[in-house]
Amino acid sequence: MNGITLLSTGKALPQKCVTNNDMAAIVETSDEWISSRTGISTRYFCQEQEQSWQLAAKAAKEAVEKANISVEEIGLCIVATMSPPFATPSVACLVQRELELPSDTLCFDLNAACTGFVYTLETARALLATNEKPYGLLIGCESLSRIVDFSDRNTCVLFGDGAAAVVVQRSNSQFFAMHGAKGNDKALVCPGYGAEKQYLTMDGKAVFRFAVESIPHCINEILNASSLTLEDIDYIVCHQANRRIIDSVIRQMKAPAEKFYMNLQHYGNTSAASIPLALADMQQQNLLRPGAKLLCVGFGGGFTWGASLVCWKEKE
Repeated sequence: MNGITLLSTGKALPQKCVTNNDMAAIVETSDEWISSRTGISTRYFCQEQEQSWQLAAKAAKEAVEKANISVEEIGLCIVATMSPPFATPSVACLVQRELELPSDTLCFDLNAACTGFVYTLETARALLATNEKPYGLLIGCESLSRIVDFSDRNTCVLFGDGAAAVVVQRSNSQFFAMHGAKGNDKALVCPGYGAEKQYLTMDGKAVFRFAVESIPHCINEILNASSLTLEDIDYIVCHQANRRIIDSVIRQMKAPAEKFYMNLQHYGNTSAASIPLALADMQQQNLLRPGAKLLCVGFGGGFTWGASLVCWKEKE
């Protein structure tokens, strides 16, 4: 049993929903400018009393309850994030405390920027292969509103906060993965602790070029490895960064648009949380039939990229 299956999802959002018109009140922009260039209409921002780890714990609790499993059966908790509230403790350890996961649960954070959740899938597969417990808890959570420059309209309108979780199970289901990285500290950067300005900066054109090259590459690599075709895949779930990126990939691959799930209009770019948020919405919308083949594709700062072909649970 060297694969994993997705069993359930959960999500949690900050209380404050921010529209494009709200953004236009604080930076020189407009609803038309944002929506036409990105496809984004709204996003959510954490307020002072809200922490990303709290959202992560809430999403995780929902996913565990929907999976109908005991926390005693969970062998690992991995949180993908690039905007943790603390250098230490990890968000994963705080989730472990809140959900009262067993003390022998393997808990850690993983930072691969927007590719983070895809990295957690392969990491969980590898770790569950030798774990006595059959289940893993994977979470993507971000509070990007705390690292964006609200005077820079090219970045601040793109990002949002939120968290989503997925329970995975060790299984014999089909699972294929590919990953990569190419060191780049120019196109997408956020200085670390101690920096005078801890704001995220981005070369939008460079990131766009990287994305429209890496997504088809990832998809084709997985299809070749699995001997499947696009017709065999139920949904392709890309990192939700920008509608123009996904539309460009659809045209480039001459693929059916309905294969590519998108919900970025509601949340903006939530980095490592974007793919699990999409999966949570897909479950909520009853789009995930038993045995559905899902191709998750991530790309992000680093540069990092990756994709995983994973199946939804076999039975309801």
